[in-house]
Amino acid sequence: MTKYRTFFSVTAVLLTLTIRSIAADQPGPAAAEQAQVVDAVRSMFAALATEDIPKLRAIIAPDFYAFEAGGRITGDALIDLMRKAHAAGKIYLWTVNEPEVHIDGGMAWVTYTNRGSIKDASETKNVSWLESAILRKEGNWRIQFFHSTRIP
Repeated sequence: MTKYRTFFSVTAVLLTLTIRSIAADQPGPAAAEQAQVVDAVRSMFAALATEDIPKLRAIIAPDFYAFEAGGRITGDALIDLMRKAHAAGKIYLWTVNEPEVHIDGGMAWVTYTNRGSIKDASETKNVSWLESAILRKEGNWRIQFFHSTRIP
């Protein structure tokens, strides 16, 4: 009987460890929400790069504003800024690196390093920024505030 008890105990322990390992490998609701926050920022960059205004408006909140280009600008002003840059032949590449996402109910904030480039007719210049965004949940995560500081 002791032999069976030992076998049963070892099997139960191994099964418990296996289940915990599988559960740890599965992204939970928090990880999925964090990924959605980062995806919202990446989608904003993609919309700005292609001047996809309907996509951008779906990502930013109606009261969106940013601290960008030396001041406070609205979503429409950000669109105009990108249109002028594109008209001048500038191409921007933005990336989201090492994001840190914090979620508290229907609000989230994310900080990250943006390592990208600005290309014009004469050169491509590598540029990095420290950036942050505040988002609120409105069905999907929408960016309410965005801040960017260029790294010297």
